[in-house]
Amino acid sequence: MSENAQPVVCFETSMGPIVIELNREKAPITVKNFLTYVTDGHYDGLIFHRVIPNFMIQGGGFDDQMQQRKTRFAIKNEANNGLKNVRGSVAMARTPVVDSATSQFFINTVDNGFLDYRGKRPEEFGYCVFGTVIEGLETVDAIRAVKTGSKMGHGDVPLEAVTIIKATVR
Repeated sequence: MSENAQPVVCFETSMGPIVIELNREKAPITVKNFLTYVTDGHYDGLIFHRVIPNFMIQGGGFDDQMQQRKTRFAIKNEANNGLKNVRGSVAMARTPVVDSATSQFFINTVDNGFLDYRGKRPEEFGYCVFGTVIEGLETVDAIRAVKTGSKMGHGDVPLEAVTIIKATVR
């Protein structure tokens, strides 16, 4: 694959496929990081551990026992890339620390403009969008509709695990 090509990642989930086109031009650090996790098999067997219907679905960190998988170092936040947190966009999850994203990502189920870059202060920096769902938005909608509750101290967890069976680069 050429370095200029926009890579495509396929998630085979327990609720159906989700196919994401990554934007290497606008988020090169984030895309490289995400692809490394995909090719290393990091996402295989993990769950969507946080589902908020009119907000987003989040995965990439926990298995169905809520055990967190080991990650590499955090990356630079590329939220100031012009991409927006709109329905179907894929962004990196992070802590309140701007440059704290590792492996967790979320798919916006609605437009979430309040997550976009607005300035350099930590509370304005936003969340880096690095891809778009190009197939499987119906799967995203099915996941956002699952019943959730608390599990092992975490809220908004699907009561029946939604598993990423396998993630591959197309």
